[in-house]
Amino acid sequence: MISIVVLTLNEAANLPRCLASVGFSDDVLVIDSGSSDDTVAIARAAGARIVERAFDSFAQQRNAAHAVGLRHKWVLHLDADEVVTSALAAELMTIAESDHEHAAYRVASRLMFRGDWLKHAGMYPVYQVRFGRASVLRFIDVGHGQREAPDVGPIGTLVAPLDHYNFSRGIGDWIIRHTRYAALEAARAGRREWPKFATMIARDPVVRRRALKQMADWLPGRPLLRFLYSYIIRRGFLDGRAGFDYSCMMAIYQYLIDQHMVEQQTKEGIHDRS
Repeated sequence: MISIVVLTLNEAANLPRCLASVGFSDDVLVIDSGSSDDTVAIARAAGARIVERAFDSFAQQRNAAHAVGLRHKWVLHLDADEVVTSALAAELMTIAESDHEHAAYRVASRLMFRGDWLKHAGMYPVYQVRFGRASVLRFIDVGHGQREAPDVGPIGTLVAPLDHYNFSRGIGDWIIRHTRYAALEAARAGRREWPKFATMIARDPVVRRRALKQMADWLPGRPLLRFLYSYIIRRGFLDGRAGFDYSCMMAIYQYLIDQHMVEQQTKEGIHDRS
């Protein structure tokens, strides 16, 4: 009834938990980017189909799954460090059986940090379109991640969330990944455009959040602002020490993005003068 797509690269530590949470599906497709650990063996032992594909971007990896072929009309896209909650599984099955209106759905994720849900500093609920009709759901690249293609069709919002174990491989791995992500986010911000006013006050929270993110690209002192937004405005202080630490980490991430932007602008200036 529902196909599952999981993106992997050396996810032996995370994959068993992810696959266990999607036991309701008889069609699990793992798109592996060349793992050197036991990821592929774990996926094969769980009965998943496996496609090995060199990584170019998250959007293209997900789109490649549709080119391979999915057995069901509905598909859920996951990362290996994400887990489908029982409430979400039930909601997905209900939609797949009865929905004739929507082309896709956005789902919120709960960020898990040090064993607990980072309820405030983790920005919950942040939505991504991950579930939809296999015939129309496609993705485009945005920064270090992806977004649904603009012509997908009517989009609904799921009530139940995913659980995202973003720190499951330790702080060091998080820092390495976000150092890489910072360069991609800087490239996106380098093509910045001031958002339309209508999008900043839109009723749709996803449209409004994307517009505010565009606006934030123009603000000075972004690392400090990012900390204050996470820790004060979003009440990250209610998450205790974990909320403070995570807010600091996001400020550092923003600082790295800004430094990449400065580097890009410097290179462009040198190029223009040559």
